[in-house]
Amino acid sequence: MTTTTTTTAAVPVTAAKDTPAVRRRRRRGLAPGKRLPASRLIGPAFFLALWAAASAAGQLDPGAIPAPWTVLRTAGHLWTDGTLPTDVLTSLERAAYGFALGLTAGVVLALASGLSRIGEALIDGTVQLNRAIPTLGLIPLFILWLGIGETFKIAIIAIVVYIPIYLNLHAALSGIDHRYVELAEVQGLSRLQFVRQIVIPGALPGFFVGLRLGVTGSWLSLVVLEQINATSGLGYMMFQAQNYGQSDVILVGLLIYGVFGLVSDSAVRLVERRVLSWRRTLSS
Repeated sequence: MTTTTTTTAAVPVTAAKDTPAVRRRRRRGLAPGKRLPASRLIGPAFFLALWAAASAAGQLDPGAIPAPWTVLRTAGHLWTDGTLPTDVLTSLERAAYGFALGLTAGVVLALASGLSRIGEALIDGTVQLNRAIPTLGLIPLFILWLGIGETFKIAIIAIVVYIPIYLNLHAALSGIDHRYVELAEVQGLSRLQFVRQIVIPGALPGFFVGLRLGVTGSWLSLVVLEQINATSGLGYMMFQAQNYGQSDVILVGLLIYGVFGLVSDSAVRLVERRVLSWRRTLSS
C-alpha cells in the first residue's frame, strides 16, 4: 500500500512540471528573441569605434589607414570643392540604370521560364551558362561591342543584377506546391487569378532574396567598372587617389559605397517586411 500511495502522489507533481505554460516557455526560448532597435547599425558602429580607438592609440599607420576624423575632414573638403557631389550623382545614375534593366530582365525571364515548359527549355539553360561565365570577364568583349562609354558599364551592371534575381525567382516559382495548382483548378480560377492569388504570394519571398543580392551586386560591379575608362564617378575618384597615394580619399569612396549598399539593402528589407507581413518567421 505504501508503494502504491507514493506512485500515485508522484503523478500530479510530474504533470505540474510539464504544464502548457512551461512548454510554451521552452519553445519560446528557442527563438532568437525580440529584434534590437537599430540592430544593423551596431556592427558598423562597433567597427568604427575600434578604428577610432586604434587610430587614437597610434596603432595604425596614418599613411596607410588614416583616422576616421581625417577621412571625414577629407570628405568635407571634397564636398565643398564640388568634386564629391558630381561623382556621387554619376555613380548613382549608373547603378540605377543598370539595376532597372537587370531587374526587368530577371523578372521577365524568370516568369517566362517558371510558368512555361517551353520558356524553361529556351531560357533556363542559357541563363545557367551565363551564370557560369565570370561577368567581369565579359568587360573586354563588351568594350569592343559597345565602346568605352556608359553603355557597356550599364550593360555589365544589368547582367550582374539579373542573374541572382532570375535564379531566386525561378526557384521560388518552381517550388510552389503542386497541391495549390490542383486547388486552383478545382476552384475554377482563370490564368490571371491563378497568377495573382497563387503564383505571386508563393514567389515573393524568393524574389526579395534575389532583389537584395541584385542590389548588392550592382554596387560591387560599379566599383570595378568605374575604374575602367571612366572620367567621373566614385571608382574614378578612388583610382586617381591611388595614383597620388591619397589613402584618405580611397577610404572616402569605400565608405560611401558601403553606406549606399547598407541603405539600399535596408530599404529592400523594409519593403519585404511590409509586403510579407502575413508571414510568421524567425526574423519577425
